[in-house]
Amino acid sequence: MGGSGSRLSKELLAEYQANPFKERICRVFSTSPTRDSLGFEDFLDLLSVFSDTATPDIKSHYAFRIFDFDDDGTLDREDLSRLVNCLTGEGEDMRLSDSEMKQLIDNILEESDIDRDGTVNLSEFQHVISRSPDFASSFKIVL
Repeated sequence: MGGSGSRLSKELLAEYQANPFKERICRVFSTSPTRDSLGFEDFLDLLSVFSDTATPDIKSHYAFRIFDFDDDGTLDREDLSRLVNCLTGEGEDMRLSDSEMKQLIDNILEESDIDRDGTVNLSEFQHVISRSPDFASSFKIVL
C-alpha cells in the first residue's frame, strides 16, 4: 500500500489523522528503519495494545513510551510540556501560557515524581495510572 510494499503509511489511516499522538504512535509501533510507517504485524501489535483485552500494565507501558517524546525512558518537563500541548491543541491560541504550563507541570511532578528526581519514570507513571479507573477503557482504538 502507498508505494512501500506491504507497509501501511500513517497518512492512509484515518484514525491517525484525528489523534494528536499520531507521530508518536507510529514511531513506537513501527519496525521500519525510518520508523515512519507500519507493517501489517506492526499494525496488529498496535491494535492488540489498544484493544479492550490488553492488560492495564501493557497499556500503561505503551502510553509511557508514546508520551516519552525524546525516548530517554523518563518523562521530563519537556516531555510533559509536549504532552500537554498535544492534548490542548497545537495552535498558539490554544496553548497554555508559560506560567500556566509551569504550574501544571509542577503539579504533575508533585503527584507523580515519587523519588523527586524531576522526572517521571515508568514505574511512577504506572503507579499514577493504577489510580485512574478510566485509563484502560479510554486507551483504546475503536474500529
